[in-house]
Amino acid sequence: MKEFFLSDCGHHENKVITSTFVVVSKQVKPKKTGEPYLALILGDRTGQLEAKMWDNVEDAIDAFEQDDFVKVKGLLNKYKNRFQITIHKLRRLGDSEIDFSDYLPKTTKDIGELWQTLATFIASFRDPHLKALVEAFMSDPEIAEPYRNAPAAKTLHHAYIGGLLDHVVSLFRSCDLMCQNYPQINRDLLLTGVFLHDIGKIHELTYNRSFSYTTRGQLLGHMIIELEMLQAKLAQFPDFPDELKILVEHLIISHHGEYEFGSPKLPMFPEALMLHYLDNLDSKMESMRAHFEREAASDGPWTGYNSSLSRPLLNSAKFLEKKKPVVASSPEAPAQESPTAEATEAQPVEIKEP
Repeated sequence: MKEFFLSDCGHHENKVITSTFVVVSKQVKPKKTGEPYLALILGDRTGQLEAKMWDNVEDAIDAFEQDDFVKVKGLLNKYKNRFQITIHKLRRLGDSEIDFSDYLPKTTKDIGELWQTLATFIASFRDPHLKALVEAFMSDPEIAEPYRNAPAAKTLHHAYIGGLLDHVVSLFRSCDLMCQNYPQINRDLLLTGVFLHDIGKIHELTYNRSFSYTTRGQLLGHMIIELEMLQAKLAQFPDFPDELKILVEHLIISHHGEYEFGSPKLPMFPEALMLHYLDNLDSKMESMRAHFEREAASDGPWTGYNSSLSRPLLNSAKFLEKKKPVVASSPEAPAQESPTAEATEAQPVEIKEP
């Protein structure tokens, strides 16, 4: 296991570090002089950061490719309030030299418990057709295993091993609560849509070294893949109602909600509309949570720009933290008058982040 992770950057600022990373992105760019330099994004299971290599670039350009593992020696510093590495030396690593678990982020939750939560929800279905369909997906080992491990997205939200399952369980819970408030919603239909809406990610994304798209995923997208998977499973159920099939298909192709977000159709019935909005909400809340986690070491409540949400973010918990005065007390000290509010505010003691 490697000793330095990107989550440790705050303890090594302005120091030369030597560690191993996966190459998430590799670009060769020209300097002002016309000579090339390397612009990389390096990653491990705790995060990603930019890296630049300015010198001896010719020897390194062809020594590795994107998704390779590399050992890097370089200076870790901050540029525009973000950590980056200026690389001095670099070499490609063989697979035998690394532990794959060091490089891909993984959910901290118990995969088995999350999977059992899904099974419990599905066991409560009243519609026999939808219950049998979803259980057929869950009992298929070629689907169940990747469903338990796939990320929910490449970068935008739940981008970690187990992210798809984590996202779906979160949605199951939210949808279950919303159905109690809107009794006109067909709960079984909505939860079936939740289970299937991102299932194509198991074929759209690859996650052996870093998160990227498969060729099939690039050319078709997860919604087309999901329709194919649905048709294959429905072949096992010749009595599955045609009307129910059409509704499930619409849940899949409309869950992005807007044409500009890649949705072939707009949500046109209540369950489809609820799936879209709750899916969108869950992804955005996770994007915020992850962004606050990445910038936990920052001093102020404002974060840097979040590209997926197209805005900087305010950490409201940090913003609301109060500065508390130190109250000296001793059993032998004479009693004193309570300080006024003005005096208290004049002598604050800042509480440092852990």
